[in-house]
Amino acid sequence: MPIYAYRCESCGFNKDVLQKISDAPLSDCPTCGKSTFKKQLTAAGFQLKGTGWYVTDFRNGSGGTSAPASNATAAADKPAATSNSDSSAAAPAASTTSTTAT
Repeated sequence: MPIYAYRCESCGFNKDVLQKISDAPLSDCPTCGKSTFKKQLTAAGFQLKGTGWYVTDFRNGSGGTSAPASNATAAADKPAATSNSDSSAAAPAASTTSTTAT
C-alpha cells in the first residue's frame, strides 16, 4: 500500500497516511476539523537503476542468461589509446641556454 502525504491548507498540519489506491482521499483535517486537508504531490519512494530487463531476456524459459553486452559497452571498458601526435604536444619545450657577456 502506498503512503500519501497530506497537508491542511488552513492550519498547515502535515501527515503521511498509509492508504489503498482504491481508498477515497481524506478531506477533513484531524487537527482543525476543516475540509481543507489535501493530498500533496510527492516524489516516488524508489528509484530504478541499471540496465533493467526485458521480456525477451526470458523468451526461451530459462531465467539464467540474458543478452550479451554490446560492443559499445565493451569499448567503454578499454582505456583510450593515445597517438604519437598527442604525446609530442604534451612534451615540455626544449630549454635554451643564453650566454651573458662580462
